[in-house]
Amino acid sequence: MNAVQLRRIGMALLAPAIAIAVSVLVTTIVIAAVGSSPGDFWSAMFSDPTPRLRVNIVNQTAMIYTSAVAAAIGFRMGLFNIGIEGQYLMASFAAASFAGAAYLGGFANVAVSIIIAMAVGAAWAGIAGILRTTRGVSEVISTIMLNAIAVTLVGYLVDRHGVHEGNTVHTKTIESGSMVKGFTPYEARDGQIWALSILAVLVGVGFWVLLNKTRFGFDLRASGQSQTAALASGVNPKRMIVVSMMLSGGVAGLIWLPALFGAAGSYGTSYQSQLGFTGIAVALLGRNRPLGMLFGAVLFAFLSAQSNTLTFGTDVSPSIVQITQGVAVLAVVVSYEVVRRWRARLEQRVVAQELGTVEATA
Repeated sequence: MNAVQLRRIGMALLAPAIAIAVSVLVTTIVIAAVGSSPGDFWSAMFSDPTPRLRVNIVNQTAMIYTSAVAAAIGFRMGLFNIGIEGQYLMASFAAASFAGAAYLGGFANVAVSIIIAMAVGAAWAGIAGILRTTRGVSEVISTIMLNAIAVTLVGYLVDRHGVHEGNTVHTKTIESGSMVKGFTPYEARDGQIWALSILAVLVGVGFWVLLNKTRFGFDLRASGQSQTAALASGVNPKRMIVVSMMLSGGVAGLIWLPALFGAAGSYGTSYQSQLGFTGIAVALLGRNRPLGMLFGAVLFAFLSAQSNTLTFGTDVSPSIVQITQGVAVLAVVVSYEVVRRWRARLEQRVVAQELGTVEATA
């Protein structure tokens, strides 16, 4: 391995190293500032998770990763799809309602529910794409509004048509024959790894193939880097915006399905919100790359699961974990930009030195 290769590897590792160091430093300062023990916090964070937490980490990683891929599709196109939260909310409700109605039985019920979830998520995201291409409405504004509309609409539909039990309301419970359980790596009390977590693997592989092996992926990356250049090469930017938003929404529709068919059985109090916003943070952390986002999803799921140990074993608030996650994302974005500019200046200096040598020789 020559000096150039070593320098290239060093540059690639420099930004993550800076981000990790900054995250650890800022988190430690915050914990000390509020009067808690940084040692107790880091000891709890790096302790060996219990079997129940390990299962939880795997399940949460699958949902967070799917959410991150949905966000990354928009990012690679230069779109900021903040509406993932609303898209998977609408999709989860639609899938739970269809599956609970039991029009079909067994795996057919599951398969059609997955298709419905993707279609609903794509349609909800497509609204923002159409508004962007036809009326010039920023997708940031429209998706924020659509998130609020989705919460209100789903709340109304569940209250109007759901099953009321005491103070709770939910969609009809999915029949046991249509539930897709997982496997139990430890004892039964530690829970199961949901079988539909495999959707996250398929999404990740499909995202890599789409980006690197298809013409659509090339057009997506070209449009994200320069829409003017993409237009000059024959790419229709309006079509790409609508298709990308719908594709992002379709993937977002899959986010909560492993939990729905693996444990929840209905849409109601067991629904897990905020996965859309977490996915956006993980996509930024992973630089919109499949392996990078996988690392980010595991990290976020690990930190969230380990935050439970803070409640019982230390006097540190579990909310500190959210600060750590936020600082990590911010540090990654800033450090990558700093390293990129530094590397550009180094390359310019090398080129200038070589040109100076050539002119002196001439």
